[in-house]
Amino acid sequence: MHDTRVLEKILDLARWAPSGDNTQPWRFELIDAFHLVVHGFDTRDHCVYDLDGHPSQISLGALLENIAIAASVHGWRMSALQRLGMPDTHPTFDVAFIPEQQLPADPLAPYIETRSVQRRPMRMRALTTEEKTMLASALGQQHHVIWLEGNQRRFAAARLMFNYGKLRLTMPEAFEVHRSVIEWSCQFSVDRIPDQALGVDLMTARLMRWIMQSWRRVKFFNTFLAGTLMPRLQMDLIPGISCAAHFVILAKTPPTTVGDYVFAGRAMQRFWLTASQLGLQLQPELTPLIFARYVRNNISFSTVQHLQALAQRLARQSNNVIGEKNSLHAVFMGRIGAGNVALARSMRRPLAELMLPQTD
Repeated sequence: MHDTRVLEKILDLARWAPSGDNTQPWRFELIDAFHLVVHGFDTRDHCVYDLDGHPSQISLGALLENIAIAASVHGWRMSALQRLGMPDTHPTFDVAFIPEQQLPADPLAPYIETRSVQRRPMRMRALTTEEKTMLASALGQQHHVIWLEGNQRRFAAARLMFNYGKLRLTMPEAFEVHRSVIEWSCQFSVDRIPDQALGVDLMTARLMRWIMQSWRRVKFFNTFLAGTLMPRLQMDLIPGISCAAHFVILAKTPPTTVGDYVFAGRAMQRFWLTASQLGLQLQPELTPLIFARYVRNNISFSTVQHLQALAQRLARQSNNVIGEKNSLHAVFMGRIGAGNVALARSMRRPLAELMLPQTD
């Protein structure tokens, strides 16, 4: 039996990578003391936000970057090679390690576990030149960042998120996702999102819980009682204004392959960890990128016809906010700013639940 204790320590830290709705779309297979396989998967069969698999691929890239960073703590250098011939729904990576005595520990390692999503308002002070330089440098040579800052551009991004909130909250396909990923009456969740991390007040959370027991209730409140207004105000508009800036990470060339999105996820993770290193808070805002891509690639996402038309209008609004050319290169979007660390957050499944049977 191979001694895999160091690999297990590396994975125990790396598993704190971010993933959409805390799905953790990866499983680990230990081969020997210096070799493991990461079996990725996407959620396109049941999640309207992942119909092309790209959000899960970005998360997989974040995991691989975490593995590389965590390995450096033990003086190991990591290399990851994507297996050829695997379906896009199951990206698979052979990961090997080489001990290097002189390899320093990556300074971002302490922030892997503390990095979290802050969905509540942040401070509105502008990012400093030093902060922006460090964040941009974290992306490497193949990605760069544009900033949506200043009152006018920040409000435009907040309004974009507010409008996309209507699409999210009136779509039956999204309702099924939301109902399954929210864990109610809790501060922490190992496999979902705790309701206390949603960014809404207690009364709104209780009302949401009651309404979301059935699509019939949701549809009634949306039709007759402006049911989406309060959640959109609290989760989209107010936080969208109350931050330092929104940002968009762009690839040097438009991403097309699984590898492109995985590589983008690695760059994104270094950006996010650098934000944590700087004491900044961050919230992903992927909805505009996801649905604009669906529109661009003629991907049908709902049986409700008028929502397809709404998405087309919102895609045009996204182009106005981000820039039409930038939209083709965009891989990640979010908001950022100084502020308090989130008190409620998603945790992670224990490592044992993520491990596949070890081969001899």
